[in-house]
Amino acid sequence: MARVVQKYGGSSVASADHIKRVAARLQACRANGDDVVAVVSAMGKRTDELYALAGQVASTPEPREMDVLLSTGEIVTSTLLSMALHELGLDAVSLTGAQAGIRTTSVFGRARIAEIQTERMERELNAGRVVIVAGFQGITEDFDITTFGRGGSDTTAVALAAALEADRCEIFTDVAGVYTADPRVCPEARPLRDIGYEEMLEMATTGARVMHARAVEIGALYGVTIRVASSFDDDAPGTLIHGEMTMEQGNKVRGIAHQNHIAKVTVRGVPDRPGIAAHLFEPLANANVSVDTIVQNASVEKLTDMTFTVAPSDLDSALTVVEGVRVELGAAEVVHEPDLGTVSIIGTGMASAPGFAALMFRTLFDSEINVDMISTSDIRITCVIASERVGDAVRALHTAFDLDRED
Repeated sequence: MARVVQKYGGSSVASADHIKRVAARLQACRANGDDVVAVVSAMGKRTDELYALAGQVASTPEPREMDVLLSTGEIVTSTLLSMALHELGLDAVSLTGAQAGIRTTSVFGRARIAEIQTERMERELNAGRVVIVAGFQGITEDFDITTFGRGGSDTTAVALAAALEADRCEIFTDVAGVYTADPRVCPEARPLRDIGYEEMLEMATTGARVMHARAVEIGALYGVTIRVASSFDDDAPGTLIHGEMTMEQGNKVRGIAHQNHIAKVTVRGVPDRPGIAAHLFEPLANANVSVDTIVQNASVEKLTDMTFTVAPSDLDSALTVVEGVRVELGAAEVVHEPDLGTVSIIGTGMASAPGFAALMFRTLFDSEINVDMISTSDIRITCVIASERVGDAVRALHTAFDLDRED
């Protein structure tokens, strides 16, 4: 007997018929004698609908109330799936994040899991029930409901797999696995058989939406092997995310990730003295603004420009914070550009082999795509470019690095 955690995304539970199909899959899994925990997202576009509904009654909804509102989408799915399983003659129970013992920090909209108290889930599994957990949510020490941000149900599933010491963690979505690029942008993209934690984390943080970055972090930390597969195609093998990869792969670039929309903030005329960066970025961190690429220009006459990128949803907060400390910094002005995107090449071993950066920049140049900013890690090169050229960049780089061919 195995213990299995499965997660079903919004497209997999988009309607009553979809939920019945998931119930049949869980029935088959239970028929094999496995203990099953299913984590579910909100149905279809329900989360977007809840955001829109909140916007109709409040210009700036309170973060605490938004988390309570958004958590209801997953709760609806979990209860319906439990009902569908009962209809099939299986004993099942739906649990909210709080009932499942998921304790979190108090950052609304971006809470992190502090601990998982598994007693309730263990009790239900030992009673022979299928446990359905509402994803994307938990509860604080003060019993406030929190959510994990977009894609947070992935995090719920991998965290539960770690806490319950599950034999398998399966993420079911509407695509056949992790692709070399977004197939909606690059038709030549193909699913990967497997990918390492590091590479998957870089892809997730630079725009690959098939997996939530924090879910990959948890998987790497606790050694949870994750299978990403389609809930609509039982024949597709999917992609394994794990810690062991083929040594010295022939093609060091495994995938292309992109973001269609990011924003850039530049603080101009900053005095070049010790502590300036801390005085700028500490207030941003305290305001829960996540900063990505950071570039500081060379000092000219002891003045420099500092540029960083943020998600468009964080732009207003970032500008408020930076304007608030501009005078204290002694900076001349703050400017921003809201309509940028990124394209990244990812692959273990790029740093130890020559030519990857050169080919990337030559490909973008030949495509007449201007590079605004560049950031790198040992296994990633990211270029900030105009948002309207992101698709062109993805397709050109996919061809340049021969990603349409099997390794």
